[in-house]
Amino acid sequence: MKYVTDTSHRAKDTDERTGNVLFEALPWIKNITGKTVVIKYGGAAMVDEKLRADVMSDIVLLKILGVNVVIVHGGGKAINRAFEALNFPVEFKNGQRVTTPAAMDVVRQVLVGEVNQDLVAAINRHGNLAVGVSGADAGTIMCSTLDPELGRVGKIEHVDTAYLESLIKNEYIPVVATVGVGEDGGYYNINADVAAGHVAAAIGAQKIVYLTDVDGVYEDFSNKDTLISNMSLREMEEMLDSGIVDKGMIPKLQSCCFALRAGVFRSHVINGKTPHSLLIELLTDKGIGTTMHSTEEALEYDAHPLGTFASRLSVNNL
Repeated sequence: MKYVTDTSHRAKDTDERTGNVLFEALPWIKNITGKTVVIKYGGAAMVDEKLRADVMSDIVLLKILGVNVVIVHGGGKAINRAFEALNFPVEFKNGQRVTTPAAMDVVRQVLVGEVNQDLVAAINRHGNLAVGVSGADAGTIMCSTLDPELGRVGKIEHVDTAYLESLIKNEYIPVVATVGVGEDGGYYNINADVAAGHVAAAIGAQKIVYLTDVDGVYEDFSNKDTLISNMSLREMEEMLDSGIVDKGMIPKLQSCCFALRAGVFRSHVINGKTPHSLLIELLTDKGIGTTMHSTEEALEYDAHPLGTFASRLSVNNL
């Protein structure tokens, strides 16, 4: 009798490392099963096709593990490309793009018709799991004018979660394009970081994760040795007040603060260019980016209630 042999199965060290990683993930899986996690999706992980496919695969894995994932996205680079292709005039005031009604038409076409559908398609390669949502759908994100000089740039007044909750209840992954609607029925462009924080707060998410192009929050962005692994809401507010935060990180941290004050338990800033950063941050002991906690006590202990399935897992202290 002949037996099939494969020396690759003798790589004991590799097998043990893999086993240890899976074992380490168990308590984190128990804690996150049945919970809602809002992922603000942006940066290179949105533009690079390989990165996008990998991140979407990680999100599908989270869904398989029982996590209720909600994705919120913008699409600044895609909008810029569209404006350039159309030779569309662009005006800025105080560092923000002025969005005329005509420009808003382009923004809506790009965010809802292009970027959103690309993300939905990337997820649905794994099965019919994702549904594309505009913030204007079912009046999900209601807005007013942020600044009359900026045109159709929106300030969020209210997030109606009924449509999102119905999708989650039916086991879908909502993919939300940050286009809001006003009382006048007109459309508004919304900062995606801001929108993610409001959605997480309104829907009662346990966590919000910001995918960026940097490894996390730095005490001094010019010194990569000052990466902060954990910080409390109070420390984050003090950092914002001090004026030392890198300009590009300000809206993310402001959004984090909003979400944490509203009851979201933890927020995370991670580098979407790092392979499987989402899984490493959420399902391992050390994580990979910066974790921000709602209270000082939360730095030491995750006391957020378990979901229904996870609570059954904990009955016998498994």
